[in-house]
Amino acid sequence: MKITFLLLFVAATISACAQKEDGIINASEVRRIEAILASDEMRGRRTGTPDIDKAADFIADEFKKSGLQPLAGSGFLQQFSMLRPKMTSLKYEVNGADADAENLIIITSQPDLKVNEKSGYEIEKIKSGENLFDRAQSITRSKKNIIALVDKSFESNFSRLAGLKRQLFKADNSIIFLLSDEAPKEFAIKAEHTFEETKFSNVVGILPGKSKKNEYVIFSAHYDHLGIAKEPVNGDSIYNGANDDAAGTTAVIMLANYFVKSNNNERTIVFAAFTAEELGGFGSQYFSRQFEPSQVVAMFNIEMIGTESKWGKNSAYITGFEKTNMGEILQKNLKGSAFSFHPDPYPEQDLFYRSDNATLAALGVPAHTISTSKMDAEPNYHKVSDEVSTLDMDNMAEIIKAIALSSRSIVDGTNTPTRVKR
Repeated sequence: MKITFLLLFVAATISACAQKEDGIINASEVRRIEAILASDEMRGRRTGTPDIDKAADFIADEFKKSGLQPLAGSGFLQQFSMLRPKMTSLKYEVNGADADAENLIIITSQPDLKVNEKSGYEIEKIKSGENLFDRAQSITRSKKNIIALVDKSFESNFSRLAGLKRQLFKADNSIIFLLSDEAPKEFAIKAEHTFEETKFSNVVGILPGKSKKNEYVIFSAHYDHLGIAKEPVNGDSIYNGANDDAAGTTAVIMLANYFVKSNNNERTIVFAAFTAEELGGFGSQYFSRQFEPSQVVAMFNIEMIGTESKWGKNSAYITGFEKTNMGEILQKNLKGSAFSFHPDPYPEQDLFYRSDNATLAALGVPAHTISTSKMDAEPNYHKVSDEVSTLDMDNMAEIIKAIALSSRSIVDGTNTPTRVKR
């Protein structure tokens, strides 16, 4: 008898929440936002063009209308620069004599860098047996001046670390990778660079928490796409990116509106639309560096939810499902509803580390991507045919409702997902 009553209570609670969501999250609103973001007027939202600036302004306006707060001092646009360096000269001396500069890889945004043993750089070591690229990426995320000594067992792969400096964030610190087991007692490095600078903008809005303001829950998607094709296909040259990822961005806008109206978030919620995902995830990388990872409780990254999943309607999958218990929390909160979340069915594609959740996930944050994309059979992926007409607006609305409903115990502070093991 008690079990029957409990089941009825859960069903009634879910039904009441769903009715509330229906008034805010519905197919009509999905269609309105999608139609603007994926319109021909946005010309494919390519990073670095006026077209993506137009999309950013639209998203910022939606965030403002929903009642979100802007970032302190910068409005809703989180602006940053990327630098493409070109080394013009490099000189390396050890004990007063010329040394092999091929044993150096320098990551800096300083045009004239001079370093010696008295410069105060911290020493890190990448030891034999460690994952060279994971350790190197971790070191580059530091805001300190570092000389990283790379064990000579990595000699054959050392030059590949140069890929870390193809695009740089503007920063005051510098990182020097040195292929050596020990730091020389006396050395001098002089490196000169010129830089090509490109400016970018994420769109970020904040909903402050009530009792746990310094604990953050992030809802995100990328709003950039591929722009204009060089050659038309059947008379069409615009990569509208309706599913990739105007769909995810639509979800973020609608979730912002929903949570502002719900007014029950104990934790601070951050809503983010990332730029430059298609160029290498630079927008989410910059955004993620602005947070202390230990304060980020969860990240819901939303990518390509405009088509049915392999299980049909009312279903989606969570990348990296097994890495934390966040997916289990979401499933529990949806118990009694018609919607179901599943583990990622495409593990061979390593999707967990291929989207905008990757930077925070690598730092231990339970940061997962929610998607319905059939990665083995998505006919419009990165094609000019990725248009609004190919999306299922009703199903999209149900997916967004499910994200809102399933995340409620994380947003209200009841549940805290486990961390990704590093």
